[in-house]
Amino acid sequence: MKHGEFKYIGKRVPRVDGPERTTGQLKYMTDLQFPNMVWGKVLRAKYPHAKIVSIDTKEAEALEGVVAVLTYKDIPGFNGFGIVDPDQPVLCEDVVRTTSDAVALVAAETEEIAEEALTLIKVEYKQLEVVSDPEYAMTESAPKLHPSGNTYSHVKIKNGDVEKAFSEADFILENTFISPRQMHAFIETEGGWSMVEKDGSLTIYCPGQYAYRDRLQVARALALNPDRIRIVSSPLGGAFGGKDEITVQIYLALLALHTNGRPVKLHLKREESVQAGIKRHPFKVEVKTAVKNDGTIIGHKVRAVADTGAYASLGGAVIALAIEHACGPYKIPNIDLEGFCVYTNNGVSGAFRGFGVNQVCVGIETHLDMIAEKLNISPIELRKIHAYREGEVSSLGHLVKSSVGTHQTLEAAENCDLWRYKEKYKSETSEPWKKRGIGIATSFHGVGMGIGVPDYGAATIELLPDGRFLVGVGCEEIGGGNGTVYALIAAECLRSDLSNIAVIQGDTSKTIDGGTVTASRSTYSGGRAVATAAPFMIKLLTETAAEMLEVPLEKVSLADNKIDIADHSTSSVSYQEIYQYLNSKSWSTKVQGHFYLPKEKDEIKGSGGAPHHIYGYLTHVVLVEVDTLTGETEVLKVVAIPDCGRVMNLQGLEGQTEGGAIMGIGYTLYEDVIIENGVHRTKNLTDYIIPTIQETPIIETIPVENPEPSGPFGAKGIGEVVMIPIIPAITNAIYDAVGVRMKHLPATPERVHQALKEKKLKAVRVRR
Repeated sequence: MKHGEFKYIGKRVPRVDGPERTTGQLKYMTDLQFPNMVWGKVLRAKYPHAKIVSIDTKEAEALEGVVAVLTYKDIPGFNGFGIVDPDQPVLCEDVVRTTSDAVALVAAETEEIAEEALTLIKVEYKQLEVVSDPEYAMTESAPKLHPSGNTYSHVKIKNGDVEKAFSEADFILENTFISPRQMHAFIETEGGWSMVEKDGSLTIYCPGQYAYRDRLQVARALALNPDRIRIVSSPLGGAFGGKDEITVQIYLALLALHTNGRPVKLHLKREESVQAGIKRHPFKVEVKTAVKNDGTIIGHKVRAVADTGAYASLGGAVIALAIEHACGPYKIPNIDLEGFCVYTNNGVSGAFRGFGVNQVCVGIETHLDMIAEKLNISPIELRKIHAYREGEVSSLGHLVKSSVGTHQTLEAAENCDLWRYKEKYKSETSEPWKKRGIGIATSFHGVGMGIGVPDYGAATIELLPDGRFLVGVGCEEIGGGNGTVYALIAAECLRSDLSNIAVIQGDTSKTIDGGTVTASRSTYSGGRAVATAAPFMIKLLTETAAEMLEVPLEKVSLADNKIDIADHSTSSVSYQEIYQYLNSKSWSTKVQGHFYLPKEKDEIKGSGGAPHHIYGYLTHVVLVEVDTLTGETEVLKVVAIPDCGRVMNLQGLEGQTEGGAIMGIGYTLYEDVIIENGVHRTKNLTDYIIPTIQETPIIETIPVENPEPSGPFGAKGIGEVVMIPIIPAITNAIYDAVGVRMKHLPATPERVHQALKEKKLKAVRVRR
């Protein structure tokens, strides 16, 4: 179908689950309570690094109301979990490596009794040296936190001759950028409930981002057949990557096995979530760029060090993706990129929206602005000169064969009001001592898992007795509205009203394995799977109608909400009639669709999975106002210009760009989980600043469409890139306003104020 023929795609469609969410009718899994329910609690490690000498649970077990107390001895299967490397103990046996480590579990009649029981468990520790600095962790003198050492992974990408490029450069830029440890801060903290069913199977209701993978990890720890475990993982009260890894699923399962069939609930309070939940990797990124006097970048060198904390989680994949994206969506002929993922005793870092790209994009985007200023070139024009197009070779040296909309986003940025009338916007300060600035930045993000990792989509479509369709997709609803996208794709393909489409997600008993909700893949992979299943449903409907009425198949066609029959006394057949016919013969009313994401054939040596085949692109233009007396920075307006291929749901896209912008503002200006010598100094949201509606600026979304032929109706993924370029766009805008480069994030008022003081002192010294 042509774009103008779509009934729903590209339109502003309200979320199908909107009413029940906004009215509070939707019950999240941690909202639920049950008769005869017991409460679970986790005993965390007292120290960030210590040997466990002994664990004594006798007093806790003797406390009235305690149902079970479990330690590592009660794990029937493998005592470990982790998406890539299962190096994190379910319950620690001989050593703790972070204060988020679990040492024991308690189940009790009330939450209060369970909390008291934790205080009665006696654990004797022998403290060990704490490793808190990733650079120190990589030295020979640092104690090894794991048998393999402290460098979990090392990725490296080289292309061209970097040393020659730097020798031929007219000038060189060199800077170091520090990024913070960001908290997901989802409203629903980690939790859920579980119980053993009458038939001996295990049911776990726990918010997660990949129920089938969670089931596998639970089964491994419990030594159970995965088919005897049902996991319901959707809906979630927020995730952003923070529920991609196992959170409390295994704890729930273990406790459920010791509560005599009673449901057990475990729900982390915010303080425990802050301590135990995974965070965004803090990075140190060293960047060196070789430039000719005409503005051409001829060489780029990056060294990035990521603090993954005590366990791997997805740290290796994060540093690999960061290095893949370290040059931006540009053509630089000579590059030398390397990244280190390093173990420390600083909690655990893992998946978070952007997946490492946030931390590295600041380097290239800051240097592009510095080059533009030095040579008096438009920063947009400089980006256009270097941005690759489809069919060109990227900085990594691979031919880009998929949709690329970078130039379109830059052209839209150049023509948006905020950029065209930037001098007017900058002049309208709210106070004489405040200065305004406008910044721009561009970035991209891979769609899907990359080379070397299974990546597939799967969906079912079922005809229901009332003639509606039930779309089943394993990909969970984590807040982005992918369920609405699945519904409108099914409605478009089946020529059905949207009201006749229901969607179920994230339930291993009702949906088939369609992969994880991460890597900006759920619209692309899940949507394509739905679109793949739809022709099979159409075939079932038309063939059944032909058989029912004993007419040739060519006389049967799909119409709006029914099947038309040509040249017959019965002009149409309803879906209810088709269901009744199929049911009477005990025939299936369900079809499946499967989709394998396209990948590049050859992996770049040493890259850990690069390149991706498909990327989403986005440019941000940002207006800030800086208080020169206090250093406080306020973001006043954001223009987000995404290339997500074909726009599926305009309202959903706007929700993503707005949410991503706000999250990026928080990351750039406010947020940082402070851990000192392995101990959390940030303990709750009272001392962790996130943007509220008061800090939310005007956000304008200007989508550009560069359809990707392999995607559903041309769609790509956009869920992560929406929060990436806003980071350097803000820091570039701060420089435009007050002339200081913020290289250590977050750019707090204290840091901006200090930079302004140093700038002033430097100016005084120059005058002298």
